[in-house]
Amino acid sequence: MTRTLRAFFLARFLREKLLLTGIVVLVAALWLSSIASRAGRFVHVARVTAASLSEQARWLSNRAAIDASAQAAAGRLDAVRTLDTTRLLAEVNAIAVESGLKNITSGEPKDVSSGQFSVHTLQFNVMKADWGTLKQFYLELGKRSPYIGIEQCSLQVDRANQALLNANFQISSVEIARN
Repeated sequence: MTRTLRAFFLARFLREKLLLTGIVVLVAALWLSSIASRAGRFVHVARVTAASLSEQARWLSNRAAIDASAQAAAGRLDAVRTLDTTRLLAEVNAIAVESGLKNITSGEPKDVSSGQFSVHTLQFNVMKADWGTLKQFYLELGKRSPYIGIEQCSLQVDRANQALLNANFQISSVEIARN
């Protein structure tokens, strides 16, 4: 087969030989480019995986210290003062009313339970509030720490009145299962 291709190639005119050589070089360049791109992606994925495994190994090697720290933190919490979903919603609404917030809405609470602990998350929205009132709400929530915490907060200027803010909070609480 190689002899046949060689004979075919040598029987061509110079311009045809150059054209065939150019096509072969172009195909080879595309092929090598594809291989280089795949190799680059493979190296990147390998590095990310190695970094992830290294981080996981670090967490696993520190497991005893992390467990001890979690037990110590849980020991400082009073199980009676932790909030379930209903109490979280009631407490946040009470804090909002105390702070003077008027236009408030809350989403459906979500629960994640893992044995001894349950984490309850609530989406809480405030519309058309001034900065002082929102700050008072934030400070009052801070006083309930570590039983209530703000996971996310986003503020936006109200389009109708530039002096007022719209705020979206993701508020969470931890509940310790009572034995």
